[in-house]
Parts: sequence; C-alpha cells; structure tokens
Amino acid sequence: MAKKAKQGAGEDLVGGVSLAEVERLLAFMQSHGLEEFEYQHGGVHIRLRKSAVGASAPVAAVPLASTAPVHVPSAAAPAAPSGNAGPAAHIVASPPVEDLHVVKSPIVGTFYSSPSPDADPFVSVGSRIEAGQVLCIIEAMKLMNEIESDVSGEVARMFVENGHPVEYGEPLFGIRTSGKK
Repeated sequence: MAKKAKQGAGEDLVGGVSLAEVERLLAFMQSHGLEEFEYQHGGVHIRLRKSAVGASAPVAAVPLASTAPVHVPSAAAPAAPSGNAGPAAHIVASPPVEDLHVVKSPIVGTFYSSPSPDADPFVSVGSRIEAGQVLCIIEAMKLMNEIESDVSGEVARMFVENGHPVEYGEPLFGIRTSGKK
C-alpha cells in the first residue's frame, strides 16, 4: 500500500518517510473506518492506529537503520474532526547511538510497565536506575518475564506503551548510561 518515499522538490521526508504518504494513509484509514494499519518494507516500519476519544495514542513510522532522532512538525499530523477519534500520527526513530544504551526485548510477548494494572510503573522517563534493576515485564505464554537493565543510568526514552505487543529485538528503553555492568 505505502510506496517508497522519493525525495523530490518540496516533499517533506522524515527519517526517509514521506509525510505526504503518511497523511494519505491516515486519510485512507479514516475513509474506510480502519482501526489499525501496519506496513513494513525495507528499513521502514509504519504502524498507524486510531486513538480513543480524548486519548493520544502514538503511531510509529520507524526507519530501522536510522541513528538520528526524527522530529515531526506539528502541521504534519492532520487534525481529527471534533467528536470523532481520528488516527494520530507520531514519528519515532532510533535513539542517537552516541549517548543512549538501548535495552531490547529478549522475547516476543506483551509489554507491561508495572507489576499489576493498578501499581506504579517500574520506571519512567527521568528515572535513575541501577544495573540489574527491573524495567518492565514481558508476558509470553502466560509467563511473566522481568526485564532487567544491564547498565546504570537514567531512562531517557520509552519506546513501547503499556499492554502493547513486542517482537524479539524491539527497542524497549533508551538509557543515558553512567557505566556498564
């Protein structure tokens, strides 16, 4: 469905993704009443998901080979009609390699940021952590697997939302390190 982004005169590209193409996909989703759309080709992975009324659910277009952060101008995301939850657009890229250690998922499963639904999360952006500290839980086949940090530092980025599925090797956290284990 999505075409490879071409760099033409006046075309906005973010991390190799054409913003015009993302807007076209969002309009397609809206017109066909789709709740979610996912596409992966080459080094680009796009997931578009309709948010709940009043909530802002991020949607990702992740250039897998990118090492620089991607910023989207606020005009890039089309406004949803009032009273109707439209798709939200948010483009996320890999963290800068020079200052963030990426903790990746060791298994396929469901990401949980806290030990129970009504408990506080293990960590949040800005949290100071130590090597060996539990960052999250990934549920796989009804088993709860605690994912521990292999470095000490500060949580700078969280790449996954609570309750969302994760793949093997998918980035979970970006940590500004203060020394490896």
